[in-house]
Amino acid sequence: MFTRLWMVFCFFTLCACQPVVQEPSSSAFNMTSGKPVVKGTKLLFPQDHGSHSEQGIEWWYLTANLQGDTGESFGVQWTLFRALMPSGIESTWWDNNIYFAHFAVQHNQEHVAFERFARASQASINSSPFHAVIDNWQLQSIQDEFLPLKLKASHDNYTVDITLSDSPMTLHGNNGYSQKTQSGHASYYYSYPFLKVDGKLTFAGNEYEVTGNAWYDREWSASLLDKNQLGWDWFSLVDSQANKNGLMLFCIRGSDQGYDYCSGTRIAPDGKATEIAKEDINLTIIETVTLGGQQYPSKWQVDLPDIDAITIETVTRDSRNQLTVSYWEGRIHASGGFNGKGYAELTGY
Repeated sequence: MFTRLWMVFCFFTLCACQPVVQEPSSSAFNMTSGKPVVKGTKLLFPQDHGSHSEQGIEWWYLTANLQGDTGESFGVQWTLFRALMPSGIESTWWDNNIYFAHFAVQHNQEHVAFERFARASQASINSSPFHAVIDNWQLQSIQDEFLPLKLKASHDNYTVDITLSDSPMTLHGNNGYSQKTQSGHASYYYSYPFLKVDGKLTFAGNEYEVTGNAWYDREWSASLLDKNQLGWDWFSLVDSQANKNGLMLFCIRGSDQGYDYCSGTRIAPDGKATEIAKEDINLTIIETVTLGGQQYPSKWQVDLPDIDAITIETVTRDSRNQLTVSYWEGRIHASGGFNGKGYAELTGY
């Protein structure tokens, strides 16, 4: 997810919204901005649904596996990102943050992605009633309570208008404190993993009634990676049972592209999280695909304690969001010790 940070730096370079102090590079992924997160801090709601100006990196992130009324399957991703960029500028158009959003849809082996950038007044975030809006792309509560949510986004012949409801909340890591690296980089991190979806989707001008499952992630931090780390592979999975179970896995890659540090969460149907110790996660790439001259993983084996090995495989092989910066984000399915569907994000390849 740090890829979105790189996009932020690219935006400043292209638009010169304020002086650029650093060229876009891998070092942008490892920057420190704002106040570090603190282990033992209790997350508070509804306040924490909103923005956290003390931390410099933050996102509101949704992925969905959907089934159309024709029997066809689709994937949807929507993200609003905030990055702290302090300056001495005083303006109604500048609040020391910039905002970036992207919207992606996939069907069979087709994948399309779109992006928007904004400053203050173009983007708006509110904790209660909740909304996260950039221009006319919006994720917001329908009533005073956080759930249900409504997501609306459109670009050309691609639109999504869906309602999301009925999921418990999951706090990852230690009651929402999620360690990312051996040296202690961390974030505050919670999810709504089992959201029921109902609504409409338009793909290439064709409209479908859709249902399915969505996973909503919230995360904020001051710094996510060590200087020598390149990126990460992140997975969210939900099984096909009536009483759903979930699995989140997150593995940082070092300078040799090997996995440096992994974290994970088993999620019960009531949302209760069981943290998976880093030494209990073994992630192995078993197949790759070449896209744009670069190799990306397309199939993994996951070994966890007390269950059979899990095989994770991509659905739409070329799920790159080829925007300001190219990275891979798309549907996956799992079999073996965990049978279900989800999403993966692959950055830094």
